[in-house]
Amino acid sequence: MYKEVVTDIFFDLDHTLWDFDKNSALTFGKIFKDNGIDVDLSDFLRVYVPKNLAYWKLYREEKITKEALRYERLKTVFDELAYVVPDDTIHVLSEDYIVNLSSFDHLLPYTIEVLDYLSPNYKLHIITNGFKEIQEKKLRGSKIHGYFDQVVDSEMAGVKKPNPLIFEIALRGANVRPQNALMIGDNLEADILGAKAVGFHAIHFNAHNEPVHEICQMIHDLREIKTYL
Repeated sequence: MYKEVVTDIFFDLDHTLWDFDKNSALTFGKIFKDNGIDVDLSDFLRVYVPKNLAYWKLYREEKITKEALRYERLKTVFDELAYVVPDDTIHVLSEDYIVNLSSFDHLLPYTIEVLDYLSPNYKLHIITNGFKEIQEKKLRGSKIHGYFDQVVDSEMAGVKKPNPLIFEIALRGANVRPQNALMIGDNLEADILGAKAVGFHAIHFNAHNEPVHEICQMIHDLREIKTYL
């Protein structure tokens, strides 16, 4: 349905192409072992995953700083699990997490298949709220960097999705009009509503089992993109 109008496709990275949950779990397993943290990883992740999403929402809304995000998302989980970790250790874990996260390179199923399918006919780009210092490492480590023309991150743009400015910067960089651009991402607020407000077409990759909506097309498997492009 977009074949006649779309020339450029903009992807989110984490939870859309790069398997954030799997890579994050592997990272925590490594840094807990390295730092002698004897907490059950499955218990930790059960509490951490929703808290991390909630803190990222606060970060997108400019309600907390990057430093607060990195500290609080760990501190509050350890507190809820009644596992005492000194503040200096939490700061070490926070830094170790950032350093090690991009060393894992698992992609979501069918990422390469879909990028190979799209790349001959469309210009592909990334718009991400991730931290600049690790997003490029993720792209290169997972060997998908070469598929993308423009990679726009929130630190480069000075604002985070869903702020219109980051989408406008991406459009200018790609030299494309919004009516010829398609955004594909997992976050309804940041990726989909943000992009549509600027005039993009959008496909919601429902990575978090959110309710069905009428805002745009929704997919649950990346291969479904082939239905529309």
